[in-house]
Amino acid sequence: MDRAAGGDCVANGKLAALDWLARRRYYANMVQNDNMQKQGITWFVSRHTGAIEWARRQGLAVDRWVTHLAAGDVTAGDTVIGSLPVNLAAAVCKCGARYLHLSLEVPEAWRGRELTANELLEIAACLDAYRIVRVESDFTHHTQ
Repeated sequence: MDRAAGGDCVANGKLAALDWLARRRYYANMVQNDNMQKQGITWFVSRHTGAIEWARRQGLAVDRWVTHLAAGDVTAGDTVIGSLPVNLAAAVCKCGARYLHLSLEVPEAWRGRELTANELLEIAACLDAYRIVRVESDFTHHTQ
């Protein structure tokens, strides 16, 4: 089932049935409510202009718009929004911050090019909350 048809997108699955304006209000309230509870910084991490414009259209309450994030930049109580590499997302979660992933189901024909904010709306881009934990395995290898 795809997101536009009622998939399982975002915190507690409520966004699937909401129209665009309701989603915008929901995102704004979700981030603002988080900030009121923890008083942390809300980061939006992306180098893509379409993603940045999409986030602005959603009415997200963002304190810092950045193109790069180091794990040491984030502290407990912060919220980080973006499409981070899993190891960086795990580091964000480990320090006590909340990670909201900008989830996309990009059609194969669109891969390898910049997407516009309108295209992100068309493919029902959304935010999914994740708690990521690194685990040891037989394949874990640390370089020194």
